[in-house]
Amino acid sequence: MTVSPNQKMILVTGGAGFVGSHLCERLLEAGNNVLCVDSYRTGSRANIFHLLGRPDFEMVRHDVINPLHVEVQEIYNLACPASPQHYQYDPIQTTKTSFMGAMNMLGLAKRTGAKILQASTSEIYGDPSIHPQTEDYWGNVNPIGTRSCYDEGKRVAETLFFDYHRKHAIPIKVARIFNTYGPRMHPNDGRVVSNFIVQALKGEDITIYGDGSQTRSFCYVSDLVDGLVRLMASPPETTGPINLGNPGEFSMLELAERVLSLVGSASRIVYRPLPADDPRQRQPDISIAKRDLGWAPTVALEDGLRETIAYFRDLLER
Repeated sequence: MTVSPNQKMILVTGGAGFVGSHLCERLLEAGNNVLCVDSYRTGSRANIFHLLGRPDFEMVRHDVINPLHVEVQEIYNLACPASPQHYQYDPIQTTKTSFMGAMNMLGLAKRTGAKILQASTSEIYGDPSIHPQTEDYWGNVNPIGTRSCYDEGKRVAETLFFDYHRKHAIPIKVARIFNTYGPRMHPNDGRVVSNFIVQALKGEDITIYGDGSQTRSFCYVSDLVDGLVRLMASPPETTGPINLGNPGEFSMLELAERVLSLVGSASRIVYRPLPADDPRQRQPDISIAKRDLGWAPTVALEDGLRETIAYFRDLLER
């Protein structure tokens, strides 16, 4: 890949994943060169297939638990399974990806002088005792539960980022991402939006875990990517952590009913026991993102669901 003096070389780890592939597209549209790195553990070549062959895009199969030797100006560290079904499949690997991946990418940033963004998560708040969640809340996480490989992995990654920033003056950005949905979600990732849509399209029972009263806030992927890009472009003193998510709050039952209506499905809603440590409420306070980034989501839930349903309908037909 040849880089002109006016173009940045940007590394996106986890770039073949759901969010990562959309981020790669956005960065290319802005005139950057993108180096996409993915182990394909949960990412897919299909997500970035349309970008292969472009002179400003390069794909490298690599696991971030191992060091990476490249020359870049910016790093978006998105590498890590993000759905419970995926990150609980190999919890040790998940913890290693968060911890060792952050360590290796921070080492790369230190060597190259690159600015680096960590894709953290609302899961660091655990089952929150305050609502909505603000960035100064320390969280309520079970450190030995089945979800802790992801929750604690992301928490220690944040610790590393701020220690590298204090010790080595690494320019860092930390985004705490709330539930994100949209095209290119994995159909079998176990997340509620993809579950409900795929079940409705197949005419299967819609499975709600718990009584359906637990809530989440759903952010469409294009809104999230806009927030990540704005955070990376923010002044050096804006390190985060900053919540990125849609503050619109919906219960699982409300989401299921909207999906059924939009799909036109006759699927029944059935209830199953709530998984261990599943949060009862999740809603971001995005006051800091509004103030420091001028960012707020713009895609309404129904509009985003229509796009996501169309994607899954096409996927299932193919």
